Amino acid sequence: MIFKRYEWRLVLRVLILFATLTVTSALVLTARDYILFLVVTVPLCVFEVIDLIRFQKKAQDEVSQFVESIHYRDFSRHFDVRKAPTELKPLRKGFNEINTTFKLISRERETQYHYLQKILELVDTGILSYEQENGETGWINEAFKKLIGVPYLKTIHSLEKREEGLYNEIIKLKPGDAKIITITRNQQLVKILVTASMLRSDEKIYKLVAFQNVSEALDETESKAWQKLLNVMTHEIMNSVAPISSLADTLKNRLQSPEIKNSPVSSQLEDLELGIDTIKRRSEGLLKFTESYRSLNKVTRLDLTKILVRNLFETLNSLMRPTFEKKHIELEIILRDPTLAIEADLNLLEQVMINLLVNAVEAVKERDEPRITLTAEVQANNKTLVKVADNGMGMAPELLDKIFIPFFSTRKAGSGIGLSLCKQIMLLHKGNIQVQSTSGIGSAFILQFGAPGA
Repeated sequence: MIFKRYEWRLVLRVLILFATLTVTSALVLTARDYILFLVVTVPLCVFEVIDLIRFQKKAQDEVSQFVESIHYRDFSRHFDVRKAPTELKPLRKGFNEINTTFKLISRERETQYHYLQKILELVDTGILSYEQENGETGWINEAFKKLIGVPYLKTIHSLEKREEGLYNEIIKLKPGDAKIITITRNQQLVKILVTASMLRSDEKIYKLVAFQNVSEALDETESKAWQKLLNVMTHEIMNSVAPISSLADTLKNRLQSPEIKNSPVSSQLEDLELGIDTIKRRSEGLLKFTESYRSLNKVTRLDLTKILVRNLFETLNSLMRPTFEKKHIELEIILRDPTLAIEADLNLLEQVMINLLVNAVEAVKERDEPRITLTAEVQANNKTLVKVADNGMGMAPELLDKIFIPFFSTRKAGSGIGLSLCKQIMLLHKGNIQVQSTSGIGSAFILQFGAPGA
């Protein structure tokens, strides 16, 4: 319908040219002085052919200009309909309508792109895409940069120099697979769930990799698993050892009865009594040891109150001052905001802090100038960090992911319960405890709390 007028004009020109050629042929065949006719009709035919070509070229030029604007995605180009020849007005009008539609589609796609871009920047999951063939990165969001600690990656191969282990795992990871990888960030072990998929864009194949910090989730799951295991173990040990202790006590009383004590064989029973004493002492020790682990399962609810960190530090300073003075340990307290507060169970939190301070005292005992530091600050995400740091001997990297496991202790006389209990208490607070340590330099235990009222 749009090109109907243009088509009629084209047909009219063809008919005129055909008529002219027909008349010229007839005159040439019938007339005697045909040269005169040729002088008149041949220029006329040439003019009509040129006019037909020019007419066709106008439309071709218009189409070429339109194709050029589409090629360079110049949808702002406007074809003036009013100044166009009559036969090209519908054509230009159609081009303008197509351009308007393209502009609308382009604007919608751009809005969707920016919307998706904002979503990807806000999510906690790190996202990295790179071209499978040459490794050039296509997309990296802020979460990935913060999680991995890299400001920029031109190619995926650049990651090899920073995190060789992580790089190798990414390269080996197949689409659809998922794997938990442990990396070290700020002297802390971080567990990352890495998943991969493939996508095709502009005839190129990209590998899309997602990185999610699952340390806290795994810590909570692991803590619950340990609680269940300890509950079963302590129950079974108590049920098995208690009768042994009771039986040993009964046998000892029996040996000390007058009829046996005054009998001729009483001297021969001294070794037997000594063995029974040993059984009783060891069984009671095992019962006491098992009872201590029950405390891991006793902490199930919190009495939350708003606590000023300043008051907490002052209380700890008063409690630990005699020990610090006796061992010549310097306590440094750094608190830039005196009004800083957290929501916690005061009794349980004090138990955690005292345990960490006692461990710190043990860690700095071989230092000439022992020092322990208490600090507290608020992060950009409104989470409060309370840190207990020391300048002790530090820990080897392979120990960092084991110290919160029940039964594990770096000290010969340690029971392995203190830090496990600390971790459970922090998980009950919907927080976490992490450790930073460098062998030969010192360690820092960091308690992370949510914002008050959150």
